[in-house]
Amino acid sequence: MQIKYSMGTMEELDEIYELFVAAIKEMDRLQIPQWDEIYPDRAQLAKDLSAKELYVGKIEDKIGVVYVLNNEMDEQYINGEWKYQEDQFVILHRVCVHPNYQNCGVGAATLTHIHEQMRLNRIRAIRLDAFSQNPYALKMYKRAGYEKVGNADLRKGQFYLMEKLLTSDLS
Repeated sequence: MQIKYSMGTMEELDEIYELFVAAIKEMDRLQIPQWDEIYPDRAQLAKDLSAKELYVGKIEDKIGVVYVLNNEMDEQYINGEWKYQEDQFVILHRVCVHPNYQNCGVGAATLTHIHEQMRLNRIRAIRLDAFSQNPYALKMYKRAGYEKVGNADLRKGQFYLMEKLLTSDLS
């Protein structure tokens, strides 16, 4: 399955929002109360697009995966025992795979793509928070080499703070 990644555009907001609506519906079916109509909402996604921080992965010209990269972190990130304090890092947010493409390797392929792109940009580490009640996301991040470094108590419950070192040699 070929995925073409690019920065999302405002013209794609409706399709991006519908992807999240479909994913939330699937998470509800699986009894994973991670997201809802409050977060992430359309306004948050529009803000991500305006800031040029939201990326899409297209599969056969349909958006199949979305993610956000920036340096914004919740105040709960102080609870993390971050290993790579001095390194260049980014925060990964709102990774979302459309239900039609879940369990097909799209999430793992997207993480690999993100890691490669960040290495090219000389980023040394990626941080994120993962919902403690989402076994699918936790498994994906663990397989990709992310390590739990702390806990964050956010609106929907406990999240695991995770971090991955991308490379130890940037020469």
